[in-house]
Amino acid sequence: MGNTEDLSLGMGMQSDLLKKKRVVSITEAARLNNVTRQAIYVAIKQKKLKAHKDSTRWTIDLEDLEDYRRQKYSRAKSLYNGELLFDNDKGFHSINQVAKILGVPAQKIYYATRIGMLKATRRGAAWVVHSDDVREYQEKYISKRLMEENASAEAL
Repeated sequence: MGNTEDLSLGMGMQSDLLKKKRVVSITEAARLNNVTRQAIYVAIKQKKLKAHKDSTRWTIDLEDLEDYRRQKYSRAKSLYNGELLFDNDKGFHSINQVAKILGVPAQKIYYATRIGMLKATRRGAAWVVHSDDVREYQEKYISKRLMEENASAEAL
C-alpha cells in the first residue's frame, strides 16, 4: 500500500510539473517571440496577451502566448482593398524586401523611388515595388555602377 501512495504522490508531482511547464515568464515569452520584454509588457497592458501576476511575477500560459502569436500584427499579412499588400507570389515587395534582394541599404531604395530611378506605388501608408521594376532598376543602375567600379579598379 505504501508503494501505491508513493506512486500516486509521484504522479501528482508530475502533473504539477506539467502545469508549471505550461506557463512562461515575461523574459521567456519575449525570447520565444523574438521581441523585447517591453513589447510583452505592452501587449499585456493593451490586453492583447493574457497574463497572470503571482505576487511579484507575471506568468503567461503557453496557449495564450500561441493565441497572441497568431493574432499579432504582421506587415507581411497586411491587406489593402482586400488583397495582400506585399504579395511576393504576384511580384509585389516592400522597400525593405527590395533592399535585401539588391543587397543595398533601404535608404538607397527610398531615394531611388523619390528621384524616379525606381518605380514604386503607394498603397495606404506603404510603398510597394513590383519585381519587374526591381529588375529594370537593377539592370539600368546597379549593374552599371558595378561595371564603373570594376573599370575604375582596373585603371588603378
